Amino acid sequence: MSKPIVAIVGRPNVGKSTLFNKIGKKRVSIVDDMPGVTRDRIYLDATWLNHEFTMIDTGGIEFDESNHILASMRQQAQLAMEEADVILFLVDGRAGLTAQDAEVASILRRAKKPVILGVNKIDSPQREADIYEFYNLGLGDPIPLSATNAMNLGDLLDAIVAAFPEHETEERDEDEIRIAVIGRPNVGKSSIVNKMLGEERVIVSDVPGTTRDAIDTHFMEDGVKFTLIDTAGMRRRGKVEEAVERYSVMRSLRAIDRSDVVLMMINAAEGITEQDKKIAGYAHESGKGVVIVVNKWDIYPEKDDKSTLRFTDDLRDEIGFLQYAPVLYASALTGQRVNRVTELVRYVAEQQSMRIKTSVLNELIRDAVSINPPPMHKGRQLKLLFMTQVDIRPPKFILFVNDPELMHFSYLRFIENKLREHFGFEGTPLRLIVRKRNEEEE
Repeated sequence: MSKPIVAIVGRPNVGKSTLFNKIGKKRVSIVDDMPGVTRDRIYLDATWLNHEFTMIDTGGIEFDESNHILASMRQQAQLAMEEADVILFLVDGRAGLTAQDAEVASILRRAKKPVILGVNKIDSPQREADIYEFYNLGLGDPIPLSATNAMNLGDLLDAIVAAFPEHETEERDEDEIRIAVIGRPNVGKSSIVNKMLGEERVIVSDVPGTTRDAIDTHFMEDGVKFTLIDTAGMRRRGKVEEAVERYSVMRSLRAIDRSDVVLMMINAAEGITEQDKKIAGYAHESGKGVVIVVNKWDIYPEKDDKSTLRFTDDLRDEIGFLQYAPVLYASALTGQRVNRVTELVRYVAEQQSMRIKTSVLNELIRDAVSINPPPMHKGRQLKLLFMTQVDIRPPKFILFVNDPELMHFSYLRFIENKLREHFGFEGTPLRLIVRKRNEEEE
């Protein structure tokens, strides 16, 4: 099930990024915030009143800086109209209504999507009268707020979640493995899909942006059902001229939500980029299985017998949170190692669905503690009482202790490493929750 997407639209300096960050830090419980994941993000997974959603900072989706401000705003509005479920149009209450606001509002009025109008920088009740001129935009009741002070943030979020579309239940075969093929444009996603399928089902072109829709393709291999979701890619900053290229960001996030295992495509010639890290971070935080496919390996310069080792080391350094993901060096053009993709996907899917008995887990905990006892903290000793697995896809464990505040992140990582050392869990993130013994299980 894809989470609703909320896009923040507005001219520069109205407080889009401040609001984006405040929503993450104040009243909304963030679903991600994993150590090691890139913090320079354009998305935020969160929940409000039991509604899960993904918020997109369109200011964080890099627009060509040479564009005029109004042209850039039109692109943002167009992006939101096409792909978001709810559009949050943010204006500046101190600056008042501007011609740019009116121009973007005229675009948004044509959207067949709910538009929430937020008037920012209303930081006191005395300033609330400043919102009335924004009724002229014809977008309904303006909501006064202060992103800096988190004033009326709850009212804003109430309006956003009330505008979410009704959930549609997506029918799927539980035995089927869904694969999302993600990565920046022109990295070879469509080509590898075609090679995997053995036929030209997706248009292949050297022009970035050819694949503008997520295309589901069903196939079987060795009696196993697969669905391939080929997505529009993600562009590096400052490289996109067409607003339609921006859609790829949201569509990639939707595809990840719908998938079981993600093929993270990387161009061997270009290496890892910040945009790669962002989208890989979303896959990790969403609990999806990940296989890293380094494509175009046939044209990688200066290859020798240690090239793959060096490249893998660089990947591990650059995407530290994906240490667990297997890496495949392939060429969609020549077909080199492409036949191993579904084999790895099946393996990762099995790892994601692995269940470990509580008795076996607790034997592992006893051994881990005997090898490396928990450190003292403020004169108190952390005691690991027992561990149990409560979920799969991704595997989720609850570790009961005498006092969760005594658990240091490094020791929790030690426990995770022991789990991987004994049971594998290759290709899948793990969720470890620390609780006091008397807390109820979920």
